[in-house]
Amino acid sequence: MAYDLIGKNFTPPDIYGKVTGKAKYAEDFRADGMLFCRMLCSPMPHARVKKIDASKALKMKGVVAVLTADEVPAFPPPNNPILTNEPLYVGDPILAVAAVDETTAQDAIEAIHIEYEPLPFTVDPLDSLHPGGPTARLDGNVANRGIKLQTIKWTAKDFAVAGEGQLPEGKPAEEWSYGDIEAGFKQAKVVLDESFVVAGYSHHCMEPRTAMAYWQNGKCHVFGSSQSQSFAIPGLARYIGIKPQDLVFIAEYCGGGFGSKGAPYPQMAIPAHMAKKTNRPVMMRVSRTEEFFIGQARAGFQGRVKIGFREDGRIVAVDAYVVAENGPNIGFPDFRNFGHTISMVYQPLAMRWRGIPVLTNTPFRGPQRGPGANQTAAAMEPILDKAARKLGLDRVAIRTINAPDNNAKHGHERATVTSAYLKDALEKGAAKFNWEEKKKLSGQRKGSKVIGVGIGSAFHPAGLTGFDGLVRITPDGKLHIHTGVGNLGTYSYAGTSRVAAEALKCKWDNCIIERGDSRKNLPWNSPQVGSNTSFTQSRTNYVAAMDAKAKLLEIAAMDLGGKADDYDIGNERVFLKSDPGKHLTYAKAAQRAIELGGKFSGKEAPQDINPITKASVAALAGTGLIGVAKDKLDIKGQPPALAAGFMMIELDTETGKFEILEYVGVADCGTVIHPQNLANQIAGGGVMGIGMAALERHIYDPKIGIPGNVELYQCKPASYLDAPAKFAWDAVDKADPASPFGARGIGAPLMGCSAAALVCAISDALGGHYFNRTPIVPDMIVNAAAGRPQSHKPLQVNTQ
Repeated sequence: MAYDLIGKNFTPPDIYGKVTGKAKYAEDFRADGMLFCRMLCSPMPHARVKKIDASKALKMKGVVAVLTADEVPAFPPPNNPILTNEPLYVGDPILAVAAVDETTAQDAIEAIHIEYEPLPFTVDPLDSLHPGGPTARLDGNVANRGIKLQTIKWTAKDFAVAGEGQLPEGKPAEEWSYGDIEAGFKQAKVVLDESFVVAGYSHHCMEPRTAMAYWQNGKCHVFGSSQSQSFAIPGLARYIGIKPQDLVFIAEYCGGGFGSKGAPYPQMAIPAHMAKKTNRPVMMRVSRTEEFFIGQARAGFQGRVKIGFREDGRIVAVDAYVVAENGPNIGFPDFRNFGHTISMVYQPLAMRWRGIPVLTNTPFRGPQRGPGANQTAAAMEPILDKAARKLGLDRVAIRTINAPDNNAKHGHERATVTSAYLKDALEKGAAKFNWEEKKKLSGQRKGSKVIGVGIGSAFHPAGLTGFDGLVRITPDGKLHIHTGVGNLGTYSYAGTSRVAAEALKCKWDNCIIERGDSRKNLPWNSPQVGSNTSFTQSRTNYVAAMDAKAKLLEIAAMDLGGKADDYDIGNERVFLKSDPGKHLTYAKAAQRAIELGGKFSGKEAPQDINPITKASVAALAGTGLIGVAKDKLDIKGQPPALAAGFMMIELDTETGKFEILEYVGVADCGTVIHPQNLANQIAGGGVMGIGMAALERHIYDPKIGIPGNVELYQCKPASYLDAPAKFAWDAVDKADPASPFGARGIGAPLMGCSAAALVCAISDALGGHYFNRTPIVPDMIVNAAAGRPQSHKPLQVNTQ
């Protein structure tokens, strides 16, 4: 269906500020009398703080205050602390110092003496699971959301039975199954049993998590770097120790978050606590080194998967086990997403999943683009290639026969999907990439250089429900779309705002997006995470627009006669269907809404909306016609984000380096809202996938627990030099029935399919050598090409 706004390119309203430098990030705000704050972070992987002597620092000129863990709210373990007296990794913040400038604050940090008691530590989950092995915390080694902090140890027999190079399968923390996997394996033509490692690594957001805060009239004002807006308020208020209504939160721009800034993070509260202690505004800028430590990280995987394939490539049974490196605290359920993703992308006829999130003394873990799902893509896709080789099948075909469609089931509950067109994405990608011709180039050599081609498929859940929408038509005829979703940088806040404009048939030039500042009276909206925004915000903006439309029709009926059903909208007017000359302009209707009051002007609000939305409606009451509603639209199934990637590389077997010659990414995201932004997402996800597949990882010394790579140049996120000159793209562009204009999210799996395609292309260039490990770095490639053993053990993690 053709729309006026949906599916069309446009210029998001924050572009001007970004290209002119007028956009204000958290670091750009200033206030009179502002102090600067610096953190003192742990030099040890695990220790107890026995004594802090800050007397020398406090005597220094310009030093105003020291803030310790005893002065900020504490939360039950294993929640992430604001400051701590038991640091659990190198870089864990212990205290903060405020001074008149950063130099003085840092000098004061150097003058503080702390007496530590070293405690046991571990940087490898399997070491912690070994009988008698060290644990990351004194109170346990296993925890996650929904899993209480506890100690789990495997037996010596568990390790002995597994043998060298295979993951032991001791007691899991969780498990589920469906179907008869043993029967499935018996009918399989090929059974593969593979152990693998997917490295954990830092998010490396370009904008560190700087924050500024001050107190005024009993309210705390925080300027922070956040992916989300209204969703962040309750949690941040909890970190500060106040009620949500006493927090003013400003987050107009975010210089990257990749999941780590989707929810509030504890260190954002440090300036607020310091500002309260000093009664002055406080800015805490975060260095790149500190960002590595407190900026969260992707969970690493040590896993094992046994897969049975029928002769035609159909997966008949899967037995999957994953050990997730969870950091020292609560982490994120990447380990659960491993099982869910396998069940979705490959639709096995029978499956068992087991998993355990193990704590380590490395930076705390949080969601990173496609948490769990993208690790799964990097691990599983090469195994499909291996099966295809053994069965003599085409690599597109083996993916297509297993790919989900509209009848797909997933998880142990065998839940349904709203729609799924991964088969179409594979077909479109193969055509655009010219797969039939490209695969003929596989293995072609020119000296030490060889061609490899690869394919990747990926998934992530892509939609939430139950949030609120809020729009307002003012007496000047403008449509104000109030969005609390946040501005991650992907422009989806703007693209989904156009849903309200489309539904109300408004000209885009006559629309204003209210965002980025809780004082602009924003609704309770979803976090800007996990490929959820397009689907979720389309629904919330739509229900608000429909509420506004109903009120427009009702006002017209009151003023012009007849019933509301006699009227329709168009060209920013509400008119009588039988006589379009009888109409009210939106401007006039807005004025009448103010005069009528009640539900029309926001004096009355629905009872089922969130308190944050209720407060916003109350503040806006009397300023125009208010459209507000909770998303209660019908939904049957999980909206999935699905993607396929195709890649061709030229690999140098002498140096272990490669050049990406061509990449095609295809999105199954329902109706495309903003084509240009989708192209950018495919390219951005593609670049991040390259980093995951071949560049990025944590390196930790297992003997002393310190990191071996911290700064950007050491951790090596992918750059222009690592990426192809052009990212070709396409989209299935089939509407999802659970979304008002058909949109689903897509951001997360665009990274996973790129990572998987590159891993598969490297293996293809080496004639089918499967590393079962990411990242695949040059020395691994050289060793494989030369037939030499690798420098790491098969399941070793955090290695060079």
